[in-house]
Amino acid sequence: MSTPPPSRLRARDTARVAFSGLRARPLRAVLSALGIAVGIAAMVAVVGISASSREQVNQQLEALGTNLLTVGAGSSFTGDTVVLPEQSVDMVARLDGVTSVSAIGAVPDANVYRTDEIDLNQTNALAVDATRIDLLDTVGGTVASGRWLDDALAAYPAVVLGADAAELLGVSRTDGSVEVWVGGEWFTVVGVLDPVPLAPELDSAALIGWPVATELLGFDGAPTTIYERSDEAVLEEIRALLPATVNPAHPEEVAVSRPSDALAAQAATDETLTTLLLALGGVALLVGGIGVANTMVIAVLERRSEVGLRRALGATRAHIRRQFLGESVLLAALGGVGGAVLGGLATAAFATSRDWPFALPVWVLGGAAGATMVVGALAGAYPAARAARMPPTAALSTV
Repeated sequence: MSTPPPSRLRARDTARVAFSGLRARPLRAVLSALGIAVGIAAMVAVVGISASSREQVNQQLEALGTNLLTVGAGSSFTGDTVVLPEQSVDMVARLDGVTSVSAIGAVPDANVYRTDEIDLNQTNALAVDATRIDLLDTVGGTVASGRWLDDALAAYPAVVLGADAAELLGVSRTDGSVEVWVGGEWFTVVGVLDPVPLAPELDSAALIGWPVATELLGFDGAPTTIYERSDEAVLEEIRALLPATVNPAHPEEVAVSRPSDALAAQAATDETLTTLLLALGGVALLVGGIGVANTMVIAVLERRSEVGLRRALGATRAHIRRQFLGESVLLAALGGVGGAVLGGLATAAFATSRDWPFALPVWVLGGAAGATMVVGALAGAYPAARAARMPPTAALSTV
C-alpha cells in the first residue's frame, strides 16, 4: 500500500485562500483595513508635506542665493541708540569680493495711512523707509504690480508698498490713481512688491526714494539696514570685515546676519516637527494593528468548523497557520496601499494649495508597504498560531 503524497500549500494557493477568507466578510475587512490606512496615510502625508516644504525652501534659497548678508545697528555699551555712518554703504562697496550693496533707512516720525482722515495712532505697524534704487537687485525682490523706483521717481513723492503693507492699506491699483498719506505728505503708489523671503521687513514697509525722503520728510541720510552680496568663496571673510568697515570707530556696535540661515533653520524646525508627527502616525498604525489582531481572533473563533474540516481533509497545522497569517498580512497590505494612496493625494493637494513643489520620497511608499507587512505579520501571529493548535475533533464538534 503506497503512502499518499504530503499535502502542499503553495504561496499562490495561500494568497487565494486568504483573499477568499477576507471576501467572505467584506465589511469587517474594510473597517480593519481602514485602521491601517489611517495610520499609513498620516505617516505618508506628514513626510510628504514636510519634504515638499523643505524642497520649497531649498528652491527659494537656490533662486535667491545664500550669499546675502545684512548689516544693522547693534547695541552700544551704554545702551544708547546706534546710528550707522552715512558713508557706510560706499565703504562696503569698496571691499574686494562684494558684488552688490544697497540699503534702506528708517524715516523717523513718519507713518503711512490710506488717507489723511485716519487716526494717527492707527499705524498698523507699517514702516516708512528711504531706499536706494538698487535695493531689489540686491535682495532678490520682484514687483507684483506697477514698477520699481528709478532715478526720476526717487526724487518725487512716489512710493512702492511691500506685500503686507499694500494688503493692510487696501491698495491694489498701481496706475498712478492712488495716493497714500506718508509722513504728512501725499505720495503716489507706483508699485507693489511680492513677498521678499530674504528681507521680510520690506513686506510691511512703504519704500520711498532717498532724495525725496531727505527733502520732504527730514531724513538724515543714515542707513538703518545694509544689504550686501558677495562671492560665496569670500562670504565668511567679508562677514568678518563688515563691522569694522561699516563703523571703524565702534565695530562692536554693528550686527551682521545671514538671512538664509533663518530659512535653513525653518527647514530644520520642520524636520523636528515631522519626527513628532511621525510618532503620532506610528501610534495610529499601532491602533490599526490591534484592530487587525482583533479581527483575526474573532475570525478564528467563528471559523472553528472550517479549521476542523480542513484539518480532517489533510491540512497540516502549518497550512492553517499560513492561511490565517496570510489573511492578516493581506488585510494589512490592503490598508497600507490605500493609506499610501490617500497620503500621496493629501500631500499633492496641500502642496498645490500652497504652491509648493510635490516632493514625496519614493522610500516613503516602500517604507509604508514594509510597515504594513510587519504590522500584519505581528497582528496575525497569535490568531494564526491559535487556529493551528486547534484540535480537529474539537473544531468539528461545532459543526
